[in-house]
Amino acid sequence: MAHSSLFIDALQYNNWSEEVFKQINEGGLSAVHVTICYHEDFQEMVQNVVDWNRRFESYSSMIFHGRTASDVRKAQKEGRTAIFFGFQNCSPIEDNIGLVEICHQLGIRFMQLTYNNQSLLATGCYEENDPGITRMGKQVIKEMNRVGLVVDMSHSSERSTLEAIEISERPIAITHANPTFWHPALRNKSNKVLEALGESGSMLGFSVYPHHLKDGTNCTLESFCTMIADTAEIMGVNNIGIGTDLCQNQPDSVVEWMRNGTWTNERDYGEGSAGFAGFPDQPEWFQGNRDFVNIATGLMSVGFSNDDVDLVMGNNWLSFFESSFESLK
Repeated sequence: MAHSSLFIDALQYNNWSEEVFKQINEGGLSAVHVTICYHEDFQEMVQNVVDWNRRFESYSSMIFHGRTASDVRKAQKEGRTAIFFGFQNCSPIEDNIGLVEICHQLGIRFMQLTYNNQSLLATGCYEENDPGITRMGKQVIKEMNRVGLVVDMSHSSERSTLEAIEISERPIAITHANPTFWHPALRNKSNKVLEALGESGSMLGFSVYPHHLKDGTNCTLESFCTMIADTAEIMGVNNIGIGTDLCQNQPDSVVEWMRNGTWTNERDYGEGSAGFAGFPDQPEWFQGNRDFVNIATGLMSVGFSNDDVDLVMGNNWLSFFESSFESLK
């Protein structure tokens, strides 16, 4: 696999450092969608943007803030990485639809309507009942469509996801999840969802987070890439990409923050955990950003053409960025 191929990762939440940025650079990634919010309100989220602005200043030789699809090409040409912001929850917009546009103006390009739980907008995948998209959710999707903020349903339940695809006038994204036909995790997606994504021109990013992999840490590269090939048969090779959900160098306390946030006094340690086990080990073929090329090699070994490998590894996401990030005139 030529290093000139475009590599895009549609979801990472690392413990950001010079070391990680160097690895992203060495891995040849031209764009990474990073989570800047789980449970933060608007003001707390703004502080996270401030922190990122300092990183852009300190490590400008390796990273810069990506806002448009053209920034991906700029990053590839300059040997840097465009960092695109996203939320894994709708908490930063609080109950104020006007903040959707403000968030887009701050450079946010993805927002999950919910993170595991019921939100003001939709139902998360851990809830027993799924009433679908709420009244506010319908209005927020419309506003997200208008300004160019992508509807992300990675942590959402079945009905809410299908309704979001139907309601949204623009294609949506599931930035980091795998199919349930391969591994039946609560967060993974049914064939019905995969078909709806494909029919609407929406995107699915495949995750290497061990709780979402068949056989977890012991998942093989061949199994992972065969699953991608099987998914392409369902939803088309133009609607799939990579969204690793890489959480590199994070302390165990961060898993607790993701799961519990500020909403509960009980400790929910997440799917696949026997007590609080922290982050599981990554599979040996994907330890970090320098291993992105292994996925490309694996796709070729299960029969993908060079052109289709390029689509999955980055070109599909680039096309999606081109049609998704600009506001509707």
